[in-house]
Amino acid sequence: METMTPKISRSPITNKEYQLPANSDDKAGIDQFLSLHPGKKVVVVQGLGFVGSVMGLVVANALTEEYAVIGIDLPSPASFWKICSINEGIFPVLASDPKIPLYYENTRRKKNYYATYDPYVYSKADVVVVDINLDVKKKASATKEPEDYSVDLTPFKKAIESIGNNCKQDILVLVETTVPPGTSDKVVRPLLEECLIKRGLPTNELKVGHSYERVMPGPKYIDSIQNFYRVFAGTDEKSTNAVETFLRTVIKTDEYPLTRLGNTNATEMAKVLENSFRAMNIAFMVEWSRFAEEAGVDIYEVVNAIRMRPTHKNIMLPGLGVGGYCLTKDPLLASWAKMNLFGSSERLVQSEKGVHINDKMPLYAYEYLRTQYDGSLEGKKVLLLGVSYLNDVGDTRYTPVEGFFDQLEIDDAIIALHDPHVLYWEEKDIWINQDLDKLFEDTYDLIVITTGHKDYRNNPDLISKILKQPSALIYDTIGVLTNEEIKSLSLKHTVRVIGRGDL
Repeated sequence: METMTPKISRSPITNKEYQLPANSDDKAGIDQFLSLHPGKKVVVVQGLGFVGSVMGLVVANALTEEYAVIGIDLPSPASFWKICSINEGIFPVLASDPKIPLYYENTRRKKNYYATYDPYVYSKADVVVVDINLDVKKKASATKEPEDYSVDLTPFKKAIESIGNNCKQDILVLVETTVPPGTSDKVVRPLLEECLIKRGLPTNELKVGHSYERVMPGPKYIDSIQNFYRVFAGTDEKSTNAVETFLRTVIKTDEYPLTRLGNTNATEMAKVLENSFRAMNIAFMVEWSRFAEEAGVDIYEVVNAIRMRPTHKNIMLPGLGVGGYCLTKDPLLASWAKMNLFGSSERLVQSEKGVHINDKMPLYAYEYLRTQYDGSLEGKKVLLLGVSYLNDVGDTRYTPVEGFFDQLEIDDAIIALHDPHVLYWEEKDIWINQDLDKLFEDTYDLIVITTGHKDYRNNPDLISKILKQPSALIYDTIGVLTNEEIKSLSLKHTVRVIGRGDL
């Protein structure tokens, strides 16, 4: 039986539904918007996700240039609501950064930020900033070898071709997407040149560059774009200079100087290398957490003691697992590029292994829980505190909480969810209860701290609520609880913390 594609896009912020457009024609809307900004340079941001929507906001509030900014995304169930939301006055990203509403209101006042789904917009662009997804498909389960994955560039290539089929011949295409090293030079530029040639246009004015984002959703969302260091390069000298000129209008380069690298292969490698380093640092701590539990050691006090040494300040602490869009896949992008774009026969074995270990962390956390819990979890009432992948952000992409949640479901537990930063868990199609008082009107057999939000740290009210519960198992997977809180809770409850073997 053929499955019909949903014709509705629903906002996870307002729960409002939007009928998908019958075609991609928004020429009138684009032209009307641009008529309000005669003479301004047009910047099109391709992709309106966690990076693109905020990047568009920052460009619309550029430091030294008044741009007309248009964000574009697909008219799909997953994305169309974002387009409508931006144009209706509701920013499509929830975050704790107070600058976001200020910047958005400023763009509303200036009327210089529009959103569309029509590729016609590329014909009006002076600059296109590429902020779309490039995913890694992991075929393996957590118990198989880490090499079983694939990188499909087809959707990414299609997006680049959409630019090339419509853009001006002197366009600057700035790739911010994290891509396999070699992509800008070996994939993006050749595709754009091919499209221009087919349209009878010259290619000598085309400019292609790469400057990866380091966006950090949370209280410094805007600053992670506008007030942060950037690495950049172009596929030739002209492209590099154009990228630098553009970035200087958007980023406070007097305080955060730009770093110019020799070519786009280098900038692309820089992104996946810095994320691979962090992912491997996290993976390294997994086995030491287990060792600490077996040896009756508090790994948190051990790590904090080591961090007193300046050369070791970046050693990680234990946790539920790795989440987000970067650390879960970037080492694999690098290994794939090594073999597929540069012809090597050897993988980046340690980097792949680090991802494999991190993917298993939620399963390990759950297995540890099972060793501490007397009896079956079937029918047990469980409260998870936090569903986002990182403290104080509302991002659930590849959150490790999902793997933990899935195991609870398999065991037929009754699950309640809380997160102060997430209204809707898109991957699970679940609306999240943000009323902690209401949740604690119920009683639970198991309370698990799954995300290290500040709302759960040093919070006497939360501890009081837990103490009012009947005897339960309190499971801290992040190391949020202080020694004093653990001591207080242990008078009534059983308390377990990942990486602490001294309880």
